[in-house]
Amino acid sequence: MKTNPKKSISLPAAQPALIGLRVRYMMAVDLLLIWLSIVLAFMIRYEALFFVWPYLTAGWLYFLLAPLVRLPLYFSFNLYNRLWRYASMGEMKMIVLAGLLSSALLYAFNFGLARGVGLSYMKSGSVWLVEGILSLTFLAGSRFVLRMLQERYRPHELAQMRAFVQNPSRMLIVGAGDSGAVMLREVQNNRLLKLQVVGFVDDDPNKRRLSVNGVPVLGDRQAIPDLIKRHRIDHIVIAMPTAPGSDLREIVRICEQAGVKPRTVPGLYELLDGSVHISQVREISIEDLLRREPIQTDVAAVTELLAGKRVLVTGGGGSIGGELCRQILRARPAELLLLGHGENSIFEMHNELMLENQRLLGGSVQLTPLIADIRFADRIAALFQFYKPQVVFHAAAHKHVPLMEMNPAEAITNNVLGTRNVVAAGRAAGVERFVMISTDKAVNPTSVMGASKRAAELIVYNAALQSGLPYMAVRFGNVLGSRGSVVLTFRKQIAAGGPVTVTHPEMRRYFMTIPEAVQLVLQAGVLGQGGEVFLLDMGEPVKIVDMAADLIRLSGLKVGRDIEIVFTGLRPGEKLYEELFLQGEEYTRTRHDKVFIASNTNLLTPGRLDEALAALDRAAGLNDRDAIIRTLQNLVPEYCPPAAELARASGVSLYKPTPAIHPAPGSVG
Repeated sequence: MKTNPKKSISLPAAQPALIGLRVRYMMAVDLLLIWLSIVLAFMIRYEALFFVWPYLTAGWLYFLLAPLVRLPLYFSFNLYNRLWRYASMGEMKMIVLAGLLSSALLYAFNFGLARGVGLSYMKSGSVWLVEGILSLTFLAGSRFVLRMLQERYRPHELAQMRAFVQNPSRMLIVGAGDSGAVMLREVQNNRLLKLQVVGFVDDDPNKRRLSVNGVPVLGDRQAIPDLIKRHRIDHIVIAMPTAPGSDLREIVRICEQAGVKPRTVPGLYELLDGSVHISQVREISIEDLLRREPIQTDVAAVTELLAGKRVLVTGGGGSIGGELCRQILRARPAELLLLGHGENSIFEMHNELMLENQRLLGGSVQLTPLIADIRFADRIAALFQFYKPQVVFHAAAHKHVPLMEMNPAEAITNNVLGTRNVVAAGRAAGVERFVMISTDKAVNPTSVMGASKRAAELIVYNAALQSGLPYMAVRFGNVLGSRGSVVLTFRKQIAAGGPVTVTHPEMRRYFMTIPEAVQLVLQAGVLGQGGEVFLLDMGEPVKIVDMAADLIRLSGLKVGRDIEIVFTGLRPGEKLYEELFLQGEEYTRTRHDKVFIASNTNLLTPGRLDEALAALDRAAGLNDRDAIIRTLQNLVPEYCPPAAELARASGVSLYKPTPAIHPAPGSVG
């Protein structure tokens, strides 16, 4: 293939030449500074300002030895190919290390090697010490001067800088911690943003009257309205990625009342997954307003549990199952099996995980997508026997309360009988640890969905009882951002111009973010010994109507003026309040302050459980709604269906429930 000789030189090829020229200039400057350090060291040591020449000639070898040692070492520490405009503590550590190590080598050569072979050497140890200090000072100082020059003179930004100086937007940062400092540095390093940070706001009294990189801390959150007026603030950024939602709600309210709509930096879970950086500012979301203090997870214990294991996740294409797969992948299992009956969701999740696997782990984890329906026992058993998973997270389930009220047979075949199939397949294949995802709707259920999940808990418990293996269930509430979440529904209604529909003004629910819920599921999986039902600390319940109002305001609209909130009444199977405590259960703390154990007392014997499950199987096969309700009541005696259902279906319980045992106030945090 012929090439055009006129096109043999291109811009990318010229770039290394420019870099090489820059390195030569910097090395020449360092050489001069090293010689200057030696001269000054002799002058200081012998107090000879004008008559230092005899001392210099006596130590002439040091003038050759010092550059020969220092310059190659500086080069090996990459001190000539760094962008000093962005220098930080990391670069400072490299400078100090290079300076100290080169001084140590000089000492060894000068007072060891040169002296040992009889060469002329510099005899004064104090000259060596002073020269080392001066060389290190000049090395750091030259880089500092270079950084100042690079920040001050940027030819390609001169026009924009003139506009910046004339009319900058004035900005206030809420939070004078690490995140606030990063945000300030981003603004100061990027003049094209045309922003001027006027000051910080922080509630910590110890930071009052201090400054961050020359920018003062002006007060606490209550001072925001006054600061907005006094300093003519245009923008406010909340740089508090770990702050709980209650703090953010108050700060947002203060800012909006003062006439400035704040923005925020990504939250902790967004930073952990590597998808965003702390300096990326975005609009405040409902997830920010509802988030809680970060959960301290024993990552080492989770990694120890999963590393090198074959791990299977049912419902791997769903919201919870998908996040389980993401977090499990980081623990480096030998193989991760994604099982689901929806080919599109499994296809998308598998592709996402393959990219993450290659990017983070070099493709070291085997990823296996499996398309199967947990309702088909033979298919599930065959997969378990072939792949032999060691740890199973069972997240596959139908979860929508109104839909399952209309289709109870589906709730039974999927949530109850599907769980039975997965548990049986796991026991037959020698699964070492089994974790089922349950729900707070399984507590004193009023819906078919809640009762079906409670029945699934009983299946897992009995499997643990019979096998002695750590099979367990984990309960938590509504998950922000999951499929079918009320938040997604509200957003669609707001985008359509309203109204936003809420079933009841007093309806409250517990909420968690998806990563937070999954972190606690993994933590519970580590803690389980067998037969436990773990309860996650859900914080305080949130009024749904308040959430709807917050979403409307975050969209830049006003309730009642732009978007109406309409109450539609409770749907079949819904409760005003979700409960944390089940009749006949005792709750104890674990070593993790956000995870509790519910000890089962209302349980059927294995024979009775099998009998009840067989009855449910027959009723679901016949699509007999009344028989399903009656059998669920027998299996889950605390199940209290709506009055209309009770009027149609009645039966005799298989056993009498024990009285409720209520924990002491405050025992669940």
